[in-house]
Amino acid sequence: MGLADFFTNLMPTVYADEEPVEEVEEVEVVEEEEEEEEEEPVDPKEAIFEECTEECSSLKKHLDECNERVENGSSENCIEEFFHFMHCADECAAPKIMAATV
Repeated sequence: MGLADFFTNLMPTVYADEEPVEEVEEVEVVEEEEEEEEEEPVDPKEAIFEECTEECSSLKKHLDECNERVENGSSENCIEEFFHFMHCADECAAPKIMAATV
């Protein structure tokens, strides 16, 4: 008995043209209704981050001005302005988000 015979006996060959041999009985699944439907909690991050964006408006203004210069053909990039703005917004938002999730 070779290795190929072993696998052939273990897993028979199936052809696509063959009719299915076994019919599967349909079983009706009954879903249990929950007595109390719990509401999914709302993520406060977006609202808090939006609030902190307003507090960092001066840095946002610098970022917007830089983006405008780039759109008008400037060869600079606005990475530094972006990082300053995101750092300000994250510093503002992080403690508020953590306090809201606890």
